[in-house]
Amino acid sequence: MSDKPRVVYEQQCPEHLRANRSALAQWFGRSVLKLFGWRVEGRIPNVERLLIIGAPHTSNWDFVYAMATILGLNIRLRWLAKHTIFKPGVRWFMEWLGGIPINRSKPQDVVANVARYVERERGIAIALAPEGTRKRVDKWKNGFLRMAEATDCKIFMIGLDFVGKRVVLGETFEPTGDHEADLATIMEHYKRYNGKARLHDKRSDAAELLVGSKLFVEGFFGAMGVVIGHGNGDGMFRRTL
Repeated sequence: MSDKPRVVYEQQCPEHLRANRSALAQWFGRSVLKLFGWRVEGRIPNVERLLIIGAPHTSNWDFVYAMATILGLNIRLRWLAKHTIFKPGVRWFMEWLGGIPINRSKPQDVVANVARYVERERGIAIALAPEGTRKRVDKWKNGFLRMAEATDCKIFMIGLDFVGKRVVLGETFEPTGDHEADLATIMEHYKRYNGKARLHDKRSDAAELLVGSKLFVEGFFGAMGVVIGHGNGDGMFRRTL
């Protein structure tokens, strides 16, 4: 067996949070990370209830690496995203990956919906992007803190480092009830990570998402031998970015 470390492995996730995905799905997640030179560092803590926050969120490419990490870790995770990305035709796939559509104009409904998931399952991990936008913000909203308190979840901080090409499974944080102080502490923690810079050709975020999502979906079905666009299911592996 090679001594070379793998980009990600199932043992980085505690048993009670592991999903029942196929070996093929796990292989695909690892392959995407390996293809682009990324690795996953650290471990998911052995805690029954986790609210996972991922930052910085600066590009739609975050989705590609986050989903590859979820598959590679084989973690049973539910993630929150705005309902508008759950389009007909791909909604089932997004939900299979763990997606929960939310309407940000109704924050109280979001907390209630998440609370139902938490109460229904013994061990659960809920993930979200605390910034709530890809635009630069000087101060985050405290909704995720209120959600953690309402669901009795510990917060686990995951960082995306585009310079080092790392997904960092970082530190656990327990809210104190002082939202201002908690936000300051968490935002200070994330200063160590570098998000993806804007593309020089100034393509829109929608164009970035189209390319990134097409790559991910095409590669997933290509791995299973399903014809999408290229006729032989190997489009992902013939493309360079």
